Amino acid sequence: MSELFKIMIVEDDITIRTLMTDILRKYSYEVVEVADFQAVEKIFEQEAPQLVLLDLNLPYYDGFYYCRVFRRKTTVPIIIISARDEESSQVLSMELGADDYIVKPLNIQVLLAKIMAILRRNYGEYAGKAEPLPEPLPIHLDDRNFSISCKGAVEELSKNEYKLLKKLMEQKDTIVTREELLEELWDDVHFVVDNTLTVNVTRVKSKLANLGFQDVIRVKRGVGYIFDSSVLGGTRK
Repeated sequence: MSELFKIMIVEDDITIRTLMTDILRKYSYEVVEVADFQAVEKIFEQEAPQLVLLDLNLPYYDGFYYCRVFRRKTTVPIIIISARDEESSQVLSMELGADDYIVKPLNIQVLLAKIMAILRRNYGEYAGKAEPLPEPLPIHLDDRNFSISCKGAVEELSKNEYKLLKKLMEQKDTIVTREELLEELWDDVHFVVDNTLTVNVTRVKSKLANLGFQDVIRVKRGVGYIFDSSVLGGTRK
């Protein structure tokens, strides 16, 4: 169960960090405590945690910076834990890819509940072995300018192309139904011409091909689409 999940704590307040570590270990989680704040990125890459608890006020670089860095590398869940209770900090954290936000003083029961919910949502129910942390994809989806890039080559995306590709990448290697995609892009599936989705998928596939990746998005006839990450394993053509 929870002992299979590794949680990385990025918190410079030793008292709070120790409290979280003791509680999480009591609940059989594996814990990685970051004490060297000049090596946060290195520790993250070496340890490959299944979840990150991240403070915002940190030495050298703040939590916003690390949230952005972690999200560029993987889809690992991130929970922000901060004394900043202003709405702007919470909104920015979510925009940078955080999955949840907890305001200090820390409520341990709330923390545990949110951890369990996020792990369940991202790695399935607590039956069996946890899914390993996905390998970073060789392509980067940029939410600042709606583009996708690989090794310096960049393809611009429309807003809907970006939303479409992001949805497929977030659920890579699993089928995403046409209905899910229609709702993601247009909210209401009843007032959208079905061919509109097909056109957007075709455009995204073309732009991926321009980056050297053919057939990354595959059609599951009558169901939807699947983003096949195994196609990205090779070098760019």
